[in-house]
Amino acid sequence: MKCPCNPTKLYEDCCKKAHQNIRSVTTAEILMRSRYSAFVLANIDYLQKSHYSLTRPSKFEKKEILSWTKSVEWVKLEILKSTENTVEFKAYFFENTSLNFIHETSFFIKENNHWVYKNGL
Repeated sequence: MKCPCNPTKLYEDCCKKAHQNIRSVTTAEILMRSRYSAFVLANIDYLQKSHYSLTRPSKFEKKEILSWTKSVEWVKLEILKSTENTVEFKAYFFENTSLNFIHETSFFIKENNHWVYKNGL
């Protein structure tokens, strides 16, 4: 299977490593890519694990995220800019036959010795 974050790579050589062991993630961009792939694959447990504990969605929100991510068709991830702890990206998806995108600058920090998503603008 091709990796959702980068179709030139195989999932097993890319985001699967992060999904199986979050401590293997060495940069904010790798975490961002693995989170996008988790959205595509509806891997909500990984999304929770890779989210900063103080801003992590509640159990109710987790169910809403799962429902939404399964209701859209993910198209592609485009990384626009990446620094040590920020990643600006666009994530494209079809929802109700309309092409939409999320454009965000995400902020990442280390918590418990691994990268996590803190918040985004």
